[in-house]
Amino acid sequence: MTPIQAWKDISAKQEMICTWLNKKDEIRYVGQDTDITFSTKGRTWLNCDGHINFPDGEVFTCPVEDSAQGTIRFTYPLIYMGNEIEDVRLTFKDGEVVSASAAKGQKLLDDVIALDEGSNKVGEIAIGTNYGAKEFIKEMLFDEKMGGTMHLALGLSPDPSIGKNESSIHLDILKDMRDGGKVYADGELFYENGSFLI
Repeated sequence: MTPIQAWKDISAKQEMICTWLNKKDEIRYVGQDTDITFSTKGRTWLNCDGHINFPDGEVFTCPVEDSAQGTIRFTYPLIYMGNEIEDVRLTFKDGEVVSASAAKGQKLLDDVIALDEGSNKVGEIAIGTNYGAKEFIKEMLFDEKMGGTMHLALGLSPDPSIGKNESSIHLDILKDMRDGGKVYADGELFYENGSFLI
């Protein structure tokens, strides 16, 4: 199979996933120290399939701004201006961070969340689909595509036609879903242990 054909196949698979998710109104991520829900009602899932950057590979949307409810613990560090904030745990209520902790970099995490009016809200939720990317290399443009992971971005919604959150930051944080992670859409399990079930 040529690289072009491989990416066409990836694009078709991801488009099917997006089409399926576009019919759903609520997303729930469950995993280690994690149970968090978002409303995606009226929001569109986008297929990142190599038309904008390489390596690519993710499906994402911008959740309803006041909808995040629950707690999430991230596997990989949040990287802000070259600084690593490790073992980040965030709890959301009505779309805003109400509790944040880190094993390393607590003050910086607090400062980042308080940067502006939108920095304590979720601008994006996504699932990485590039299973050729296997190692976290501290370059988020690559890392966020890693197959078997999900990511959440604090701050700016990456597509203003979908999301409305405004902020001076857009900070992606990754969670490994290959160790028992599950994702539900309107209560239906569609992703488990890093793999899609649809």
